[in-house]
Amino acid sequence: LAAGEPARMEDLLAQTAITYGETYATAMTGAQVKSAMEDVCDNLFNPDPYYQQGGDMVRAGGFSYSCRPDAPSGARIGDMTLADGSPLDPAKTYKVAGWASVSPQGGKDVADLVAAHWASAIAKAPPKPVTLLGDDRDPGYIPA
Repeated sequence: LAAGEPARMEDLLAQTAITYGETYATAMTGAQVKSAMEDVCDNLFNPDPYYQQGGDMVRAGGFSYSCRPDAPSGARIGDMTLADGSPLDPAKTYKVAGWASVSPQGGKDVADLVAAHWASAIAKAPPKPVTLLGDDRDPGYIPA
């Protein structure tokens, strides 16, 4: 969407209309996050084409990482840092949310979840009060 252009449900569905749109939220240690990222990376960059399962690399919010496709399996993901610049701690537990869960107990569909968030954000938008200013040229205006 261009800046200032209204987002429509059609736009949302164009970005989220997939057959595996169930959302999830779970607790994972930093080590588990790295392991999951390494697994996704191996599905894409394994030198043996029989182990390349396709898909796409994980896009992340709240943290960043580097990916070295030519590195050996288990050593492709590095520089994992949180949004504040601190390193992801392998021993610390983090709340991780996303969609395309491989768990059989997926949550709400991502399109439905985002649509509900949009509706909630619009409902919570502060009202924009009308300010009536006097205009001597308007004979219908009666000052208080």
